[in-house]
Amino acid sequence: MTTFTIRGKNVEITPALRDYVEKRIGKITRYFDSVGEISVLLSVLKERHMVEVTVPVQGVLLRGEEASHDMYASIDLVIEKLERQIHKHKTKMQRRFRDGTLLDEAFAAPPAQAADDDDDYPIVKRKKFIVKPMDVQEAIMQMNLLNHDFFVFRDADTEDVNVVYRRSDGKYGLIESDNR
Repeated sequence: MTTFTIRGKNVEITPALRDYVEKRIGKITRYFDSVGEISVLLSVLKERHMVEVTVPVQGVLLRGEEASHDMYASIDLVIEKLERQIHKHKTKMQRRFRDGTLLDEAFAAPPAQAADDDDDYPIVKRKKFIVKPMDVQEAIMQMNLLNHDFFVFRDADTEDVNVVYRRSDGKYGLIESDNR
């Protein structure tokens, strides 16, 4: 059975809303053998009903966010977005499984927040991740699944920590460690 963490910001999580979230978002579990704890944040800001969903599945994180003028519509939109992500990357994941190159776990550690008061440049948010070895193509796939513009990973061949990023022209860049 899949577990949910459903939080609300400026919105009350009613039993009906909780049931709808669990029913609709729970449908994506049919695509995978095992699914971790699904995190859902529902928020309302100036008549915009926003839904953010994070789903750890088989070593990757699926993430989607959507907003509309109705909370139920936002939930439906985020499910459509997650299902598009799943379908888009399904063939890539299957090919990597067949090739034996997809690792069992990608990094999926919960973020930790902290602030340093003594800094000239204050850190307002801090995240820690377990950096797992993978190749560049898998790192790009992870970055796209998370819908981020960059991704930190450990190169499977060199064991160096590297960064892939999305360039403004839509192509990808790689920052490699130089351990001279």
